[in-house]
Amino acid sequence: MLLILGEFTAGLFVLLWGMQAMKEGLENLSREKIRRAVAAFTATPLKAAVTGLVFTMLVQSSTAISVITIGFVNAGIMNLAQAVGILLGANVGTCVTVQLLSFNLFRLAAPAALGGAVLWAIFKSRPAGHLGRSLCGFGLVFAGLQLMATALAPLQKAPWFLETLLSLQHSPAMAVLAGALVSALLHSSAAATGIAMLLSGYQLIALPTAVALVLGNNIGTCITAVLASLGGSRAGRQVAAAHVLLNVLGALLFLPLLHPFATLVSFTTDTLPRQVANAHALFNIISSLIALPLVYQFTALVRMIVPGNK
Repeated sequence: MLLILGEFTAGLFVLLWGMQAMKEGLENLSREKIRRAVAAFTATPLKAAVTGLVFTMLVQSSTAISVITIGFVNAGIMNLAQAVGILLGANVGTCVTVQLLSFNLFRLAAPAALGGAVLWAIFKSRPAGHLGRSLCGFGLVFAGLQLMATALAPLQKAPWFLETLLSLQHSPAMAVLAGALVSALLHSSAAATGIAMLLSGYQLIALPTAVALVLGNNIGTCITAVLASLGGSRAGRQVAAAHVLLNVLGALLFLPLLHPFATLVSFTTDTLPRQVANAHALFNIISSLIALPLVYQFTALVRMIVPGNK
C-alpha cells in the first residue's frame, strides 16, 4: 500500500510540476501581450469573454488569468462586468488543457520533456527558453499521468478503495464536494479532472460520478483567486466572489440533470476518459453561454453580496 501511495504521489508531483512549468513558460512568452491586450479588448462582456478564452488557451491556466484579472480590477483598469466576461472566457479556455490530457500522448512525454529541458537550459529566459520550459512541462504532465495510472492499477481490487468510490456513486453531492476538495488542494481543476479521467479509464467510477467530480473541480479551482483577492480592494474581492458564484451556480444547475447530461455526453465518443473531458468542455461552454447575456444582472447580485467599491 505504501508503495502504491508513494508511486501515486510521485506521479502527482511530476504532473503538477509539469503543469506549473508549462504554465509559467507560456505565461512568460505572452505576459506583456496579455497585459497590453486585456485592457484594450474588454470593452464589452462579449469581447472580454473572447479575450479570456484566447489568453487562457495561450497560458493554459484559467487560475493565472483569474489572478491577473483581480490585479487589473484592483488597479482600476477594468470594472466588474469586464472581469466577469474574462472569467467566463477563461472557464472555456481551460477546457483545452483537459482535452489534451484526454488524448493518449504518453509516447511523446519523454522526447518532449528532454527536448524542452535542453532548450530551457540553453536559452534560459529568452523566448526559446520559455518555449522549452513549456514543452518540458508538457512532457512531464504525461509522465506524471503515466505514473499515476500505474499506481492506480492495483487499487482496482482493493475493497476499501472500491467502497469509497461506490459511496461517491450513490451520492452525487458528495462527489461534487470531493471534486471541489481535490481541486482546491491541487490548485488545478485540470489536474483534478485528469485524476477523474484516470479513475473512469480503469472503470472505477461511472460517467455520472466523473461528471459530478468535474462539477466540483470547477468550484475548487476558485480557491487561488479567493486567496489572491485577500488584502486587495473590495472590487478585487468582488471578482473572486463572482468566480466562486459562477461555478457554484453552474454546478447547481447541472447537478439535478446529472444522468441526462451524462447520457448526452456518452454519445460524443466511445471511451470514458474522453467522455469526461467532453463533459468538462460542454459544462463550461453551456454555463458561460447562459451567463454571458446576464452579466450585468449577475454583477448587481455580486455587489449585493460583497457591497462597496473600496
